[in-house]
Amino acid sequence: MRRGARLTLAVLVLASGCGLTSGSPMTDDVRPGAIGAGQPLKGAHLTVTSKEFTEQLVLGAIMGIAFQAAGADVLDRTGIQGSIGSREAVKNGAADAMYEYTGTAWITYLGNSHPIPDPERQWQAVADADRKNGLTWLPPARLNNTYALAMNPAGFKKYGTRTLAQVAALAGKDPGAVTLCVESEFANRADGLPGLEKAYGMSVPAKNVTQMDTGIIYTQVDKGKCTYGEVFTTDGRIRSMNLVVMEDDKRFFPNYNAAPVINTKVLQKWPAIATVIEPVTKKLDNSVAQTLNAKVDVDGQDPHQVALDWMKQEGFVK
Repeated sequence: MRRGARLTLAVLVLASGCGLTSGSPMTDDVRPGAIGAGQPLKGAHLTVTSKEFTEQLVLGAIMGIAFQAAGADVLDRTGIQGSIGSREAVKNGAADAMYEYTGTAWITYLGNSHPIPDPERQWQAVADADRKNGLTWLPPARLNNTYALAMNPAGFKKYGTRTLAQVAALAGKDPGAVTLCVESEFANRADGLPGLEKAYGMSVPAKNVTQMDTGIIYTQVDKGKCTYGEVFTTDGRIRSMNLVVMEDDKRFFPNYNAAPVINTKVLQKWPAIATVIEPVTKKLDNSVAQTLNAKVDVDGQDPHQVALDWMKQEGFVK
């Protein structure tokens, strides 16, 4: 369910499940700060992976930097195209750890059609189900990269909607007021527009729905070409464009909380992985993610450098 972004490394990947073929050592000059005291991972050789879009590149770098501060030698295999490749790498031992999203695992990998509304229960269900796959899910972040509808400040001033229930009410009262810019996938999948309309009793005429690529949606909403656009809740462009995100008051959209996923055998060998990464994960929320993502997508900074700067700023590493 996630969009692509530029890569920081030339990472070559074989077909899903076949493993990874290249990577580069992380060589950050970092020492323990709030994490990694005593370097409990000294002697460990860990491979960190991620998907290819901005947030994942930043999260993968954050994880790798944390492990380095704790004494591990870290191989960087972040930036795998698609959702399945990085997960399969951790499953089959070609990589050891990554940040993954609970909703993606529950729906895409584990084949469930109905998400669990409570984020903690959703994480627990994924953790329980994935145990048999040799994967251990560590406690999740508050960071929840899920779907939302957003509008620009002028639209908000005109219509004043703050929740999806209010958007549905506006669509019923003034059908022409609700125009949508969405991805083609969102327009057709059950956890996208069709399900949203059903959950909120909303009907948007087809002529009011324009399908386009993700990046264009943000600019079109910013310009007011459509009243509401499909966005991802941690995207940095929300903040840079001052977009107003509608609250999902009926909790329709799945939870996509980021959590560290570790190859179970590796975690058994190096249990300190859990204590090293836990304080970092606790700090990650949507506001942090929006800020870090914007540094890459809006300001053009390198994802790894953004991650390193944040880890130092927060005092996790020196």
